Amino acid sequence: MFVGVLRLSFSIVGSSSLKDKRRVVRSFKDRTIAKFRVSVAEVGELDDPRYAFIGVAVVANEAAHCDSVLADVAALASNLPDAILNDRATEIIPFGHGGAQVMGGFESRARGRPQGDDDDD
Repeated sequence: MFVGVLRLSFSIVGSSSLKDKRRVVRSFKDRTIAKFRVSVAEVGELDDPRYAFIGVAVVANEAAHCDSVLADVAALASNLPDAILNDRATEIIPFGHGGAQVMGGFESRARGRPQGDDDDD
C-alpha cells in the first residue's frame, strides 16, 4: 500500500477578500475530487486572501499510480485561471504489504496485541 501526498502553494490573483479566495479554492477542490477521486483540504494561510495552501492525498497499490495521479493534479493546478501555482512538493509513503510497516491501531488489535504494546517480551 502506498500513500501519495501533494502540497500545493498558490497566489490568488486579484483576490481582495476571503470570499474571493474561497471561490477559487472551492472550485479547484471540487474539480479535483470529481476528476481524480482524491482527498483535498486547504491546509494553511486560512485567513490571508492572497495565498492558499492545499493538501492532496491518494492511496493506491502501486507507487507509480500515486505519482501519476498527483502529477495530473499538479498539472490541473498549474492551469488555474484565477491562481498562480508557486510551489509543489510530493511524497510517496510506502506501508509495505498489507500495512506491515504500520504499527498501532487496528493492526495491533488484529495481531492480538494491545494498542501501543510494542515490546517483544
